[in-house]
Order: sequence, then C-alpha cells, then structure tokens
Amino acid sequence: MQTPSLSMKRANLLVLSFFICLATMAQSRFPAVDKSPMDMSYYPVNYPILKIQDKVTEPLMARVIYSRPQKSGRKVFGELVEYGSVWRMGANEATELELYRDAKIGDKRVKKGKYTLYSIPTADKWTIILNKETDTWGAFRYDSLKDVVRVDVPVVRNGEETEALGICFEKTNGAISLVIGWDDEIVRLPISFF
Repeated sequence: MQTPSLSMKRANLLVLSFFICLATMAQSRFPAVDKSPMDMSYYPVNYPILKIQDKVTEPLMARVIYSRPQKSGRKVFGELVEYGSVWRMGANEATELELYRDAKIGDKRVKKGKYTLYSIPTADKWTIILNKETDTWGAFRYDSLKDVVRVDVPVVRNGEETEALGICFEKTNGAISLVIGWDDEIVRLPISFF
C-alpha cells in the first residue's frame, strides 16, 4: 500500500476544511433586510467614487449615516413624527453626522468629529440638534446636556411626496447645506467650514 504524498494530504485537508466551513455557514442566520435600510451621503457628493476615479477636486468635508424609513401611506409629520418631540432623524440608530473639518453651524463653531443629529419638528420649522452622544438607538436616551448646537431651520413644502426619508448635501454659496426631505417637507441646515 502506498503512503499518501504530502500534496495529497494537503488537498484532503483543504477539502475537509471547505466542508467544515460550509457546515458552519449553513448554521449562521443573517438578519432579514431591514424595512428602513441604512444609507450614507458625503460631501463632496459621491466622494468615494470620485476618490477611486482620481476625480476628487475638494477635500472630504462631511458624511451623514442614517436609516431611511418609508412613508407607506402614513401621515408623517404631526402624527408618525410628533410635533414638538425629539426625533432621531430617521429610523433605528440615531442619525450621525461626521465633520472632517471644524465647521460653523448656526452661530457656533463646531469641532471636527462625529455627532448625533436629532430634530424637533413643528409645522413651520425644525430645531436641528447636534449632540455629542453617538452610537445610540432612537432618541430614547437623548440628553440635552450633551447638545453641542441647536439651529432652527424653516420647513419648505415641496408639493410632492418623498416616500423614503432622504438626506444629502448640496453646495450653496461657498458653504454646504445638509438637506433633509420626507413626505412633502424639506429642511436645509447650512454648514460652513474653516
């Protein structure tokens, strides 16, 4: 009887490892796709794509990470999102804004870093809040003592409904605006950088 060669032993070991890996993966349970998927927006817009294409013309300034709840036939503002109450600006985890440079928001200088974004919507304005407590779920443990800045921004009715909450950046007169839209409302938070 012939003794298996070293390469044959390695091949057998590789096949055995493959089947063990498959058996382990078959036992894993991945969570279902969330009803409010997480999304991310950058300024400059599409920064990661521009970066890999060597087309970046501006430095990375800001990024927002948020979950996108759906309207699903509901009245959003004043009902689903209660007027006068703190809202996490999305679903699931509270929305986070990361600033890659020091910025001016409202009349306050804000250091570069990561912040949670909350708002207090009313019929004609939203109070946008940057809070230093990050990696939190919802607004259940919101602590106003950790607020960095609060800015009132007017509500604009856009005349058409947006099914899923959307957040993006747009350039405005040498600064940027964080644009938040859902249902028939849009608000813009001006941000300028130093």
